[in-house]
Amino acid sequence: MPMMTRDVLLEMELEEDDEEDGDIALENLEQTNVSGFGSLKSQQDFRTPEFEEFNGKPDSLYFNDGQRRIDFVLVYEDESRKETNKKGSNEKQRRKRQAYESNLICDGLQLEATRSLVDDKLVFVKVHAPWEVLCTYAEIMHIKLPLKPNDLKTRSSAFDNFNWFTKLLQVDESIIKPEQEFFTAPFEKNRMNDFYIQDRDTFFNPATRSRIVYFILSRIMYQVRDNVKKFGINKLVNSGIYKAAFPLHDCNFSTPSEDLSCPNERYLLYREWAHPRSIYKKQPLDLIRKYYGEKIGIYFAWLGYYTQMLLLAAIVGVACFLYGYFTEDNCTWSKEVCDPNIGGQIIMCPQCDDECPFWSLNVTCESSKKLCIFDSFGTLVFAVFMGVWVTLFLEFWKRRQAELEYEWDTVELQQEEQARPEYEARCTHVVINEITQEEERVPFTTWGKCIRVTLCASAVFFWILLIIASVIGIIVYRLSVFVIFSVNLRKISNGTDPIQKYVTPQMATSITASLISFIIIMILNTIYEKVAIMITNFELPRTQTDYENSLTMKMFLFQFVNYYSSCFYIAFFKGKFVGYPGDPVYWLGKYRNEECDPGGCLLELTTQLIIIMGGKAIWNNIQEVLLPWVMNVFGRCRTVSGAEKITPRWEQDYHLQPMGKLGLFYEYLEMIIQFGFVTLFVASFPLAPLLALVNNILEIRVDAWKLTTQYRRMVPEKAQDIGAWQPIMQGIAILAVVTNAMIIAFTSDMIPRLVYYWSFSIPPYGDHLDYSMEGYINISLSIFNTADFKSGVKENPYAGSKYDTCRYRDFRYPPGHPQEYKHNIYYWHVIAAKLAFIIVMEHIIYSVKFFISYTIPDVSKSTKSKIKREKYLTQKLLHENHLKDMTKNIGVIAEKMIGAVVDNNLRPKSD
Repeated sequence: MPMMTRDVLLEMELEEDDEEDGDIALENLEQTNVSGFGSLKSQQDFRTPEFEEFNGKPDSLYFNDGQRRIDFVLVYEDESRKETNKKGSNEKQRRKRQAYESNLICDGLQLEATRSLVDDKLVFVKVHAPWEVLCTYAEIMHIKLPLKPNDLKTRSSAFDNFNWFTKLLQVDESIIKPEQEFFTAPFEKNRMNDFYIQDRDTFFNPATRSRIVYFILSRIMYQVRDNVKKFGINKLVNSGIYKAAFPLHDCNFSTPSEDLSCPNERYLLYREWAHPRSIYKKQPLDLIRKYYGEKIGIYFAWLGYYTQMLLLAAIVGVACFLYGYFTEDNCTWSKEVCDPNIGGQIIMCPQCDDECPFWSLNVTCESSKKLCIFDSFGTLVFAVFMGVWVTLFLEFWKRRQAELEYEWDTVELQQEEQARPEYEARCTHVVINEITQEEERVPFTTWGKCIRVTLCASAVFFWILLIIASVIGIIVYRLSVFVIFSVNLRKISNGTDPIQKYVTPQMATSITASLISFIIIMILNTIYEKVAIMITNFELPRTQTDYENSLTMKMFLFQFVNYYSSCFYIAFFKGKFVGYPGDPVYWLGKYRNEECDPGGCLLELTTQLIIIMGGKAIWNNIQEVLLPWVMNVFGRCRTVSGAEKITPRWEQDYHLQPMGKLGLFYEYLEMIIQFGFVTLFVASFPLAPLLALVNNILEIRVDAWKLTTQYRRMVPEKAQDIGAWQPIMQGIAILAVVTNAMIIAFTSDMIPRLVYYWSFSIPPYGDHLDYSMEGYINISLSIFNTADFKSGVKENPYAGSKYDTCRYRDFRYPPGHPQEYKHNIYYWHVIAAKLAFIIVMEHIIYSVKFFISYTIPDVSKSTKSKIKREKYLTQKLLHENHLKDMTKNIGVIAEKMIGAVVDNNLRPKSD
């Protein structure tokens, strides 16, 4: 559409260029900015907001006249009252701000300024969008608005017969009333009569008003330099010209507003959603969506649905854990480890060179008992169940998401999403659109795009290599410190010492390495967050959705390697390539590879998961709850004067913490990482879903409390779905089947025990007359002659030892055998069984997953019918209204024509 330019632009040829986005060449102005309710002809002819004194109404959401609603608030520090008054710099900032505010007024917005009551240096500029501006930009932004009330949307539930129970979980409808449903269509000014406009003041709700005003604020310009115009409130806030920009909360969270016209939605959300007493209730999703926008609403809808599905997984996980706990006494192989006549008589080989001593097998008694709880048949059942559960969760969430798209009117959202101002600012290259065959501007050529993608991919790959390097450092630490623990722990302890009973060298190494790994993960995570944002900004995605999806993939790829690499190492690499005592495998030619406990590395993997999951939850709560609370308390203490003053709503909100544009991104990332722990390694820790369930129940209320009490109100944004997180979860679900099958096959000792029970406990390989687990420890530990030890020095470091033989964890022939120290037949049986198990388990679970995915449609039949029905009725309504207008216009024209003919006939003829 044709645009008008704004002339209030400061020409500052000598000013340094800014690093932020928001610059635009003059010739691109008409492609990127919407104008225009007027312009000024001189940069000296600034239009400034009127200053008004606070009217003493702290709950007021209006200008001092009580008529114009405050849609947005801009905050700046008066340059003339700054303590460190750098005249040159302050004057430049003041002129930019004046030009910007003048252009806001030229664009039709109305401004009113009020000085702070607490800090007289602060000035609050209140922004109001009048009816004409709202209508103009609603059409530009393709915002859907009500046509007529919709009586089709009836919500039914399978639990309607249990109203006596579900009523306890529902939010009281007398407190939060259900929203009226409407047929909607993209707004058009020339068809305004078709829309359901009963009251102009309420036709655009506060969230929509704030969204429109933010759209304008992001595109208004304030400066020209070297034929380039600079624009956007984000750039002004980042450069310090404005201190903050935000929409207002509608009232105090703890008490309702005294203003009778205030809906008190913030107070209702705190009372029925964020307050701890509402922890058992369902979330008021419609009110969340109305107050904060669809983007935040869809996040809490997804988090609530995920938490509900975790309840089933937690119940099954606890059942499997209890099965292992109550069958612990039947664990024959653990009894043999703890038996002084069996495990006490088995001498294990040193696990490092030169300094490590021989040790008795029964020192691992306690860890073997714990291992029996997690490494049981219940774990196998639970791993299979979780493979099916994750598919059910994803498929049913798609259906729920489709219902929300219909209910929240975001089915055709992609058609109305606008390009980001930062993208528009770089559109300098002209290309031909393949569809329209018309010229359009893009920020870079195809070659330039390839260069950017290559550089971005290289940067991400570099940081992934950095994580791998940190993992290698942790492995080196484990290999080095294990020797110290092996020597020192056994020197300071005897056979009955509690230290030796509960803290083995393997456990001490595992716990300290896990803690160090967690610290490194947090440090790298903090640094990479900033790097990922820089890379994505350089990549320059077109829309906000594209931007977030690109950032999501980069961040998750990094976080995947960062959080899961240590778990993958323990599960699939540790203890797998160690050789045997006479010929150990050395890592980097110097460090002898780690060995697992005689029962395997499963317990160590469980320990790693508990530390990372628990540490991450504690760290996130400190960041999300404690930090903003302390900052807000500190800010209030710093600004409160001697006598308490009644402060207006905008000043109260200013002293809250800003949420940030990527605040919700980090919430998603936190939950997806947790989803990975719950699914990828659940075979080693059946209680992971229970921990995740408890965490998420608290997480929902903590996030709600944080949004309603500690943070400024975010700019409402539209969202159709959860974005790139959906395919990421699908990828995790597919990978989880493989990882859990391999954990059971290669990390746990379940397959070797089953092979022994069914094949090697009875003739021809075994001596038992019936299937039994007795003797498993003896066959799972190979024999080694101490005279065959090798070392870096010439002599055998263990020559002259009182032990002639020792045992080690492997399946090899004993010394003296024709194939001594070669893998025996039991080893090959176990390998064949492991491979067969992986193939069978994967095929069964994948078959079930694909069958479930095929039988459960992404959109339910009823939702499809409702969407089609609404679309039909909407088009019919618009068509009928259009026909009425045409008929009316034709009737008027016909009456005029008939009137003209009659007048012509009645006029006397001239002679």
